Amino acid sequence: MPGNEIVGKEELNELKKIFTKSNGVLFAHAFDKRRKNIFRIRSFEKELSKFFKIKYVQCVSSGTAAIKVGLKALGVKYGDEVITQSFNFIATIEAILDLGAKPIITKIDDSLNMCPDDLKKKINSKTKAVIPVHMLGFSADMSKISKICREKNIPILEDNCESVGAKFNKKYLGTLGDIGVFSFDFGKNITTGEGGALLTKNKKLFKFCKEYHDHGHELNPKYPRGMDTVKIFGFNYRMTEMQGAVGLAQIKKLKKILRENKIRYEILYKNLKDNYKIRTLFKGTTPSYDTMMFEVKNNKLRSKIISFLKKKKIGTKNVPDAIKWHFAHYWKHAINMEQIKSIQSSRKKIESYIAIPILIKQKVSTYKEIGSYIKKLAD
Repeated sequence: MPGNEIVGKEELNELKKIFTKSNGVLFAHAFDKRRKNIFRIRSFEKELSKFFKIKYVQCVSSGTAAIKVGLKALGVKYGDEVITQSFNFIATIEAILDLGAKPIITKIDDSLNMCPDDLKKKINSKTKAVIPVHMLGFSADMSKISKICREKNIPILEDNCESVGAKFNKKYLGTLGDIGVFSFDFGKNITTGEGGALLTKNKKLFKFCKEYHDHGHELNPKYPRGMDTVKIFGFNYRMTEMQGAVGLAQIKKLKKILRENKIRYEILYKNLKDNYKIRTLFKGTTPSYDTMMFEVKNNKLRSKIISFLKKKKIGTKNVPDAIKWHFAHYWKHAINMEQIKSIQSSRKKIESYIAIPILIKQKVSTYKEIGSYIKKLAD
């Protein structure tokens, strides 16, 4: 969660410019003369496009909104099935349900992300889209997942809300599927407080997302906004100029965030790799180093490690402290018991892990101390 750790004068300066240079216009649209034709969200989108090497970017009000808008763009409707994974965040399921579609849940592999073998078993004639989720900094097996979906002609919505800046085979996560989605909430690698984005190479999909998130506005240059043309109904999932301003400051910090994350992660990795099972990182990929996730099946040992992490004011991230919001076994209000029973092997897997958050405001020496302590416990 480094983005929120380094919110400071740069973000404040960008916010001030809204009032000193744009006369306080907080909308992402209209008031062209008053705002002196300065559009911060559009500038943020351009910076995201440049950084992630993707042609089209549409900012929205949240990562959850991005998932829903993306699914709408892919044509998901009532009665369709959308496959996603058991280690996840409830938002992905909520977006599927909100469209009247049915979430289908896969097991996880040793990356703790979508199991391609289980994905293959669960595809049927009702499958409209697949959502692999890159959880806590690590990529799903996009080579196998992409191959399966290509063979079945099923689009991929790549949920990269939790791994912004990570790569798979030298390409940024979020740029590999038909649509990728980011979250910029306060716990993410870069933050705008709330907020999200959709990324795509497909002009037609981008056009739909652009219109749908803004009440269907086509933004026809021949007409003023109040007389704009429209072809589809939409909804309001717009980001505000204040979020865009913060985003402009944060995107400039992402390389530093990833660099500092890596330093701390690698200290833990060197200490733990010989004595603990660490989640699988696929060859040729680069994580965002958001967390160190390693397996500890012994309950007494787990308790000692978690207590020490609390003592050092690091704690854990999602596993185990927020597992009820991040694993489908606990979502009886959203999915049926048959699916819950089908993922019990994955529940046992994820509940044997501990996730140590990487915090760049924490000293490197603290991570050395943590790594050394956990290593000694295994001796």
